[in-house]
Amino acid sequence: MTGIFITGTDTNVGKTVIAAGLAGALKNKGYSIGVMKAVQSGAGIRNGKLYSPDAELMMKVIEIKADEKLTCPYLLKEAMAPGTAAEIEGISIDIDIIKNIYMELEKRYDIVIVEGAGGIAVPVKKKFLISDLIKYMDIPAIIVARAGLGTINHTVLTIEYAKRSGIKIIGVIINNYRGGSVEDKNPGIINELTGIPISGVIPNDPSICSERGIPGNIVSLIEKNVDLDRIISFPY
Repeated sequence: MTGIFITGTDTNVGKTVIAAGLAGALKNKGYSIGVMKAVQSGAGIRNGKLYSPDAELMMKVIEIKADEKLTCPYLLKEAMAPGTAAEIEGISIDIDIIKNIYMELEKRYDIVIVEGAGGIAVPVKKKFLISDLIKYMDIPAIIVARAGLGTINHTVLTIEYAKRSGIKIIGVIINNYRGGSVEDKNPGIINELTGIPISGVIPNDPSICSERGIPGNIVSLIEKNVDLDRIISFPY
């Protein structure tokens, strides 16, 4: 197989939790799994060093320890778009380094889960967006979306932008579903408007807190609520 890029309709839609859960669920199916955070802005600080909380959560779920240079090549202190943070911090982001690290992981694992930053149109560097990165890395994407009011507009726009950018879309995962007439109807409407399958709907679970590195029941939630067979059988 190959890689799966996890992007989203916005920041804080749950990309990290979904990426971690997918990694764990696919590992439980017998695949060897690598994980990667392409670029981390708003990095944590521990013992005076920057680290990627997103990469650490993914590694925690699949119970691996890896070289941090292979799991997150760029760590940025400022919690803003990576391109802006890098400019402020005087860091030049080399897209080829990101791609080469992914290709190295691809040699080692059956599947590599790559998490982006923010939404699909967020700048990674000047005039180079997350969408450009996905296309350059040549891997298909799963789009993580909110469940509630407003998600139809955000998700349809994200899908159409991805299509125009030449990105292969595996499907949409609706996150943090709480129920109610609006949230019940949204997945079907998104599918009808875009033709992109809804790969899963993940219910809200208070036990999960990515900010504190608590994965909770995310793996079992993914296993119960996501069509993993469709994801695996996607024509990579």
